[in-house]
Amino acid sequence: MSKVIPHSLFTDFDIDLFKGGKHYRLYDKLGSHMIEVDGIKGTYFAVWAPSAKSVSVVGDFNYWNAEEHRLNVRWDSSGIWEGFIPKIGKGEKYKYKIQSHNNDIWTEKADPFGRLCEHPPKTASVVWSADYEWKDSDWMGYRKDKNGLDRPYSVYEVHIGSWKRDKSNNVLSYKELAKELVSYVKEMGYTHVEFMPVMEYPYDPSWGYQLTGYFAPTSDLGHPKSLNFWWILFIKTILGSFWIGFLRIFRRMPMDLVFLMDPIYMNIRIEERDITRIGRV
Repeated sequence: MSKVIPHSLFTDFDIDLFKGGKHYRLYDKLGSHMIEVDGIKGTYFAVWAPSAKSVSVVGDFNYWNAEEHRLNVRWDSSGIWEGFIPKIGKGEKYKYKIQSHNNDIWTEKADPFGRLCEHPPKTASVVWSADYEWKDSDWMGYRKDKNGLDRPYSVYEVHIGSWKRDKSNNVLSYKELAKELVSYVKEMGYTHVEFMPVMEYPYDPSWGYQLTGYFAPTSDLGHPKSLNFWWILFIKTILGSFWIGFLRIFRRMPMDLVFLMDPIYMNIRIEERDITRIGRV
């Protein structure tokens, strides 16, 4: 298996924006990205783990061995670990194996910027690409008018994972939900739909309020492209939408976004409040 090749998608300007908290397209840089380097196809990995001692990419491709593919930490004190691994392609399962400065503790974490996750209860990230070609130019043309503050709003809030089930009591997929939910909302006279979280989460009764990543739609309901199809149906019927997402209570889950017991994705006071209430895992 090929080793990690030093490579970066970050420019100096990217790093300046990142350090200033003003980089609004980090999903184009962090996470896994299938690219070609010097004529070799593979995947570039990047993760922010500022307190890590070492970070490796592990998966079926290296038998989950942390010694095989160690990422390189950037020289600019950004806390970003990165590297290019040849011959890693679409559909490959992976996690980050992280060694802490705190007693050399090792943890395996899913990718906070991953585009796809394994179906629960499995928790690995999956190398994927958002190659869907959007066909929403009409909607983008009149969205401002439909969502104007001077326009009437009637909002239907829904958790799509529990809105309706089939005759066998199975959760409906994105495609199965699309037509029925759109028809129902239009018939009831709503102008907008407010979706409870559809991002990946590990615990169904939470209704999505314990996210393990903002960029991967839950695999419980189907393929990411099915979600694209679903969304297009909504905008074709001129329905506006809101999306809800919460990033909290990560200590309970071993694959989540808290790395090395450091609150790098949340406010420390919120985190400590949760620890006091639920205990540290």
